[in-house]
Amino acid sequence: MCHQMQYPRRFLLLLVFVGSLLGSESTSTQSSAGDPGLPRTLNGRPNLQGVWDFSTITPMERPRELAEQELLTAEEAAALEERRVRTRNYDQRDSDPETDLEGAYNDFWYDWGTTVVSTRRTSLVVDPGDGRIPQLTLAGKRRRDARSARPAVPVGPEDLPFIERCYLGFNSGPPIVPSAYNNNLQLFQTPNYFVILTEMVHEARIVPLDGRPHLPSGFSQWLGDSRGYWEGDTLVVQTRNFRGETNFNPKGTRVQEGSAAQMHLVERFTRLDAETLLYEFTVNDPTTWTRSWTAAVPMRPAAGPIFEYACHEGNYGMLGMLNGARAEQESPQ
Repeated sequence: MCHQMQYPRRFLLLLVFVGSLLGSESTSTQSSAGDPGLPRTLNGRPNLQGVWDFSTITPMERPRELAEQELLTAEEAAALEERRVRTRNYDQRDSDPETDLEGAYNDFWYDWGTTVVSTRRTSLVVDPGDGRIPQLTLAGKRRRDARSARPAVPVGPEDLPFIERCYLGFNSGPPIVPSAYNNNLQLFQTPNYFVILTEMVHEARIVPLDGRPHLPSGFSQWLGDSRGYWEGDTLVVQTRNFRGETNFNPKGTRVQEGSAAQMHLVERFTRLDAETLLYEFTVNDPTTWTRSWTAAVPMRPAAGPIFEYACHEGNYGMLGMLNGARAEQESPQ
C-alpha cells in the first residue's frame, strides 16, 4: 500500500527503456480523421497515452437487491456515493481490538474512489444482462476450494498467497479491475507497440501491434502473451498463455477464481473523448465459468503521475507473519 513519493532510480530506467522501445514517434493532441474532437497521434490513431485513473465505487457485480435495474438515477447515484464514502472511512476505529489491528491502515492509504462510473451502471459487468459473473463450473469450484485450503499456520512463504508475496497485484490483471488502492495505469503507444504500465506492483505489459503470431502454447507467462490490433478507433488486445498461478479475483476476494492457464482474454481500449477512456474486457474460460462474460470500466485522466509500488522494500509483513506462525506453534495449547 505504500506510494514512493519520489521517482526511484530503476523507475526512471524503466521509463528510459520503454521510451527506447517505443521509438521516437511524435504524438499530437490535435484531431484528425474521424471524430473531430478526439485526440489523435500524428499517424491518425486515437491517442490513448497518458496516466488514467480507474477507481470507482461501482461494484463488479450488480447487487442482488437491484435485480433488473441496469442504471442508477442521478439521485440514487449521489446517495450511494455519500453512503460509501461514509461507511468506507477507515479512520473509524473498530470496537473489537483484534479486528481493529487487522485493519492496519488508516483511510489515507485507500483509494476506492468516491464516485460511480460515468454511465451510472449498477455493475461493471455488462454481459450477462443481469450484471452478474456467471456461475463457476464444477471444475472451477474444486479449483477455488483447493486454492483456499492453505495451512492455517504457514510453514514458509510458499504457503502465503501470491498477493501477500508481492508477485502480482490486486488490480493490475490482466484484466484490470478496480480495487482498494493504486487504481492507476500509464499507457504508451507507437505504430508497432502498446505498453500498459500499472501502478500496482509496477508491472509493464508490452503488446506488439505488428501482426506477429502468439507464442506457442507451451510458453506461459505471468501476464500472458498479448497481441494487439486496431478495429477502427478501438485498440483490441488479445491475451492467452497465462500461468496457472496468475492471480485473477474479479470479486475482490483473496482466493483466485479463474484458472488463468486456460483463460482467453480480449481487452478493448476506446478513447471516447478528451476526458474518457473506455476499457472493456471479455473473459472466456470454459474450465472455470459456465459462459464468457464482459465488464466495462470508464477511465478518466489521473490527478498526477504514477509512483513505483515497492511492495517488499522495507516491508516487514511477511517476516512478521512467519515469526508469528513460529511463535504460535511453540506456544502451549
